[in-house]
Amino acid sequence: MTDFAEACVFITGATSGFGAAAARRFAAEGARLVLCGRRAERLEVMQAELGVPVHPLRLDLRDRDDVAQAVAALPAAFAAVDVLVNSAGLALGLEPAHRASLDDWDAMIDTNSKGLVYCTRALLPGMVERKRGHVINIGSVAGTYPYPGGNVYGATKAFVEQFSLNLRADLLGTGVRVTNIEPGMCETEFSLVRFKGDAGQAAKVYQGMKPLTALDIAECIHWVASLPAHVNINRIEVMPVQQANGGFAVSRNAE
Repeated sequence: MTDFAEACVFITGATSGFGAAAARRFAAEGARLVLCGRRAERLEVMQAELGVPVHPLRLDLRDRDDVAQAVAALPAAFAAVDVLVNSAGLALGLEPAHRASLDDWDAMIDTNSKGLVYCTRALLPGMVERKRGHVINIGSVAGTYPYPGGNVYGATKAFVEQFSLNLRADLLGTGVRVTNIEPGMCETEFSLVRFKGDAGQAAKVYQGMKPLTALDIAECIHWVASLPAHVNINRIEVMPVQQANGGFAVSRNAE
């Protein structure tokens, strides 16, 4: 798709981070936007800011019935969704598995995996019927490369990667595209959420290096969506220059 002035883009997690940056990027080309988030006041600010038709949708993606009802009730001008950006997601905690909070694990699974699935399933039938559409999932390098404390967060992002590939298999011949974008270290509210508001601890994550920005990822999202309809980018892995996979860890305390 190259003419976004005729497109409707549905973005989850639109009140911050990648979702907000993607909303601004598509708004710059005149797209109609369905912006989803749990913070109504931020949705109102985005709607006033963007200068394009916006349908704000206060929605908890973890509630399957609410997602289905919200999609079914979209106004006519926003009902034919061309691009779905599944941006909503979070990490909570950095404790090893044997000390991690089960509540945190549930929240990550419910948001990063189940919420993404609910939203995708609600919008896919319309895309298939219209023989066009693009599902853009925001995964993570954590879905490929493990790190201490990444346990369930990394597992949810591995799920996103495999779900995206299986969607491609299921949607073959329908004209619907699927892309998984996997960012590395990116300075958004991500670490602040992970450490439950501890700004000092969050800042240490990016100390001494230049991380990606939400705008960098928004450009990736826009690029894959703007390619000709016969082109599908299956997966993008993107890291800052100062980040790389460090290989295997070895414990040398064997007795």
